Amino acid sequence: MPMSALRLAALIASSTGFLFAQANAAKLMDPSKLTEKAPEKFKAKFTTPKGEFVILVTRAWAPLGADRFYNLVKNGFYDGTGFHRVHTGFVAQWGINGNPAVQAKWEKATLKDEPTKQSNQLGLVAFTADGANSRSTQIYVNMKDNKSLDRGFPPFGDVISGIGVFTKLWPSGDKPSQPQIIKLGNAYLKRSFPQLDYVTKAVIVP
Repeated sequence: MPMSALRLAALIASSTGFLFAQANAAKLMDPSKLTEKAPEKFKAKFTTPKGEFVILVTRAWAPLGADRFYNLVKNGFYDGTGFHRVHTGFVAQWGINGNPAVQAKWEKATLKDEPTKQSNQLGLVAFTADGANSRSTQIYVNMKDNKSLDRGFPPFGDVISGIGVFTKLWPSGDKPSQPQIIKLGNAYLKRSFPQLDYVTKAVIVP
């Protein structure tokens, strides 16, 4: 029986999506290839089971952080990442890739420190750090004004819509072990914390 045009289009779209995902996975294994300069301002939309939120990035606030975030979102790094540290009234944190092999590459691709030009106010987004020159892939959104984080955690963007999503996330606190996530990926999270929320998709808004 001849294949219908609709079915053929669906198969082509599916194959294209698969190939795109495969290409992204290959790129993510080599951080040195993902260093494109970000636009001076751009938006990134995150879809989750609890709703969508949009981050407006201003590159001038933290150029290194903005460039890293742009490349990670553009190449699908945050798709499927869990909100592994959610403290209501403090921060919501995510950004450890569900594939341990991918995350291992980025753990070594750290960013140099840069000055904090914007205070960590409610809704502002920054990379986490664990000492000097240690920013990598994990990001957080301030769920209140956190001026105490201004030293070492320069915001690069602002949640301009959907801030209420973060109040709906499962309040994981510090229960998930970050070293275990890095070592075992989403397999650990899904087995140990079935309530955890994840990013479904993150894209740069055209």
